[in-house]
Amino acid sequence: MERKNTKQVTVGNVKIGGGADIAVQSMLNIPSTDIEGSVRQSVELEKAGCDIIRLAVPNKDAVKLIPAIKKEVKTPLVADIHFDYRLALEAAAAGIDKIRINPGNIGDESRVKQVADECRKRNIPIRIGVNSGSLEKEILKKYGKPTPQALCDSAMYHASLLEKFDFDNIVLSMKSSNVEFMFEAYKLASEQCNYPLHLGVTEAGTERIGIIKSSIGIGSLLMQGIGDTIRVSLTDDPVKEVYAAKDILKALGLNKNGVRFISCPTCGRTRIDLIGLANAAEDMLKDCKKNITVAIMGCIVNGPGEAREADIGIAGGEGCGLIFKKGEIIRKVPESELLTELMKEIDLM
Repeated sequence: MERKNTKQVTVGNVKIGGGADIAVQSMLNIPSTDIEGSVRQSVELEKAGCDIIRLAVPNKDAVKLIPAIKKEVKTPLVADIHFDYRLALEAAAAGIDKIRINPGNIGDESRVKQVADECRKRNIPIRIGVNSGSLEKEILKKYGKPTPQALCDSAMYHASLLEKFDFDNIVLSMKSSNVEFMFEAYKLASEQCNYPLHLGVTEAGTERIGIIKSSIGIGSLLMQGIGDTIRVSLTDDPVKEVYAAKDILKALGLNKNGVRFISCPTCGRTRIDLIGLANAAEDMLKDCKKNITVAIMGCIVNGPGEAREADIGIAGGEGCGLIFKKGEIIRKVPESELLTELMKEIDLM
């Protein structure tokens, strides 16, 4: 799919926009007072393949997280800051790679200028993070309630505050818990500016519903070529956010680095524990970086035939299964050995 060619910004060692690969983000959910726990979770996120890690900086003590985490991970860090412009300045001095603020809620223009000047000097991008729960009173008065246009107007307003001080190293986000609202807001912003866009459905919910809402909202925009970096927001372990985001990108063909799965829904012909096998295979290969398609199929009817485009797969039988490659059967093995034999074949690929 053709992507919009947005302005490119650099966050540590990661490029956002300008045709760069879509970066996956997540955010620490350990209390900012727990430095050891925050470092540990950052390491876990990096291992899971997170490209950019965000951390809340609610006070001066939380700035200590930045050097502590940077000692243990190479993944770029974003400081999430609200209201106090001094925290943005301190985070910049501590080595942060990107700052997330709303310029309109950090005080008068002299404060906005200080943050813009400091970030320009250190080449630190700023993400303007707008959401439907934090719209300006003037914009709410104009539209009567949060609307997609209101979200877009708010983002453009905040960008103009930074542009006033010759700062355009900007990423925009216009998140809402309403999937339709966020979809329309990002479409409007994509038409009105060339800044890279950070996609997400905010407050999306628990793992099940959160992934569904994020897949619809983020996926629909990506299919239209809109979006440069994404975060799947879940009320759950942030590592799950990373895997969900990577799966969205793989499903759209935007990430070739990892396994793509095909598995059938099972039916009355199934004679093996296909659900268990599929879940186990998916878990065993979640960190595999090989660019392959793996099929886990219930029977010979929809096995090698329907999944002939898969690089490798299994098709169930009566307590046994077939291993096949590109639709060609390799051998028959007992059900108890199917996963072991499948993994051996994948290791050889």
